[in-house]
Amino acid sequence: MADHPASPTPEPRRRLRFDWVIPVLSKPGAAFQRISASPTDTWLTPLLLLTITALASVLIAGPLRQSAALLDTAGLPPDFQYFTPDQQAQYMQALQSTSSIAFVYVLPAVAAALKVWVGWLALGGVVHLILTLLGGRVTMRSMLNLVAWAGLPFAVRDLVRVFYMLAGRQLIHSPGLSGFVTPVSTGTAFIAEVLEVVDVYWVWHIILLLVIVRVSSNLSRAKIWATVVMAQVAALALQAAPGAIMQRLSSLNIIRPFFF
Repeated sequence: MADHPASPTPEPRRRLRFDWVIPVLSKPGAAFQRISASPTDTWLTPLLLLTITALASVLIAGPLRQSAALLDTAGLPPDFQYFTPDQQAQYMQALQSTSSIAFVYVLPAVAAALKVWVGWLALGGVVHLILTLLGGRVTMRSMLNLVAWAGLPFAVRDLVRVFYMLAGRQLIHSPGLSGFVTPVSTGTAFIAEVLEVVDVYWVWHIILLLVIVRVSSNLSRAKIWATVVMAQVAALALQAAPGAIMQRLSSLNIIRPFFF
């Protein structure tokens, strides 16, 4: 009897797919086609990487932020010398509290983790909603998978920042394009918060979003661009508003959420 060709072995259903990381960053078109066709939830891998790199950035920045808080006297009120001794002591105690473990490590770490997971859910939901309204046919599960993988450029950004802080032993001030705006009012503070996100990694993320919308729907090029632009406008507004408001209400360092 003639031997029959062996049928192809089906790919195992794995939730952790670290072997897809490099293809997503180097050949996103083919990689997102594969992710879109996957019957398994694969969002865990990129979200784990994003969480780990975000926490690493917080850990490295902690001692630098602590030293800066203890040495910074530029934030003293202009009439500080006229305060009573008790008022001066209370102010300095409040200033030193910003260098505590909670302010330096715990709160930034919680914010970093929330920004990854809440940001993923928000952006995935917004993109899915816009696609549905424009006539796209994509499941929420597939979109959450794709949006999670499209956030990998931000993991690369975190690693670059970690290496910069380790090499230079200094914090990163005015990230992105925020250095071009001085937050002297609520409006300028909002613009500065938005510009903190705008860098080459954000552009890389936008490109990946365009790819995932193209491979997951049959929409025209104009609708693909409209989907990504509207989703990013919503994400940036949700990100910048809390930070801008808090900058105007408090003199403390602001821990802001981030929606990729």
